[in-house]
Amino acid sequence: MPCMIRFMLTRLATGFGIGCAVGFFVWQNGFAAADTLENYLAKGLFIYLFASTVSVGYVATALLLEE
Repeated sequence: MPCMIRFMLTRLATGFGIGCAVGFFVWQNGFAAADTLENYLAKGLFIYLFASTVSVGYVATALLLEE
């Protein structure tokens, strides 16, 4: 696998993992709602959107700082 693709995939995966953990933590501590199907859907979307944003930011920062 070319170096740039491996660099991008590892940074995306790392950022996504960090974003998932933080998104889950924020949801658990910030939002209290009944356990309904809509709540689970909202929780999943919130964590996914939080994680995808963090992963793109992580990649952009890594590309900026890479020498």
